[in-house]
Formats: sequence, structure tokens, C-alpha cells
Amino acid sequence: MKPPPHEPRPPRIALDMARLRAALTYAWAGIAHTWQHQPNFRVECVIGGLAVALAIWLETGLVAVLVMSALVLSLELVNSAIEAVVDLASPEAHPLAKVAKDAAAGATLLAAIVSVAVGLLAMGPALVMKLRALWSILTSV
Repeated sequence: MKPPPHEPRPPRIALDMARLRAALTYAWAGIAHTWQHQPNFRVECVIGGLAVALAIWLETGLVAVLVMSALVLSLELVNSAIEAVVDLASPEAHPLAKVAKDAAAGATLLAAIVSVAVGLLAMGPALVMKLRALWSILTSV
């Protein structure tokens, strides 16, 4: 006796696109939740946007600013996720919960400090030149 024929499977590409769409939906929900509930994330977005605008105005350092901004924002998202999981697992104050939260916050802080240093190295010389040019124009009038 022959086994019943298998039903045709949907094309692999369609299945992957559905998974991708679902993954992107979940990821966007996490970003939106963090935006709504974490003031630091909003501040970091604004600072990153200002840094991008400055890099465009200076015509230098855009890639470095984008990479460092993405790093800081990504770590803030991870920090928020760790805080949520720790709060769920340990609603009461616990020393290890504090360690986990502090370490995640420290990672974000370290990335923010390094991003400032990278930004100064990438855009500092161009910023000094632009400011000198502006100063020359203002003092020559």
C-alpha cells in the first residue's frame, strides 16, 4: 500500500518572509515600548539625531556617528530588556538583581562615553575648522 501523497509545501521564500515580518513586528514593538517607557532612550535618540545632523553639516564622521549611536541605542534596548526580566524574576529587592541592572546600565554608560570620544575624534578637527571660519566671518564684519 502506498502512503498518501504529501500536500505541497508553501515555497520556502514565502515562509521566510512571514517569519521575517513577524520578527520585525516584535522588534518594532520592543523599540516602541522602550521609547514610550524609558526617558533615557528618548534622550539618547535626540542626542544621536543631533550628532548625525552635526556630522552631515561638517561633512565628516557620519559612519562613526551612526555606528556609535546604534551601539548606544542597542545597549539601551538590551538594558531595558534586562531590567524587565529582572523585575519579573525578582519582584523583591535582591543584591543579584541590583548587580544585573547596574551592569546593564554600566554597559550603556560605557558605550555613551566611548561614543563621545569617537565623535570628538571623528568630527573634532572639522568642527574646529568650521568654527574658525565662522569666527573669521563674524569678526571681519
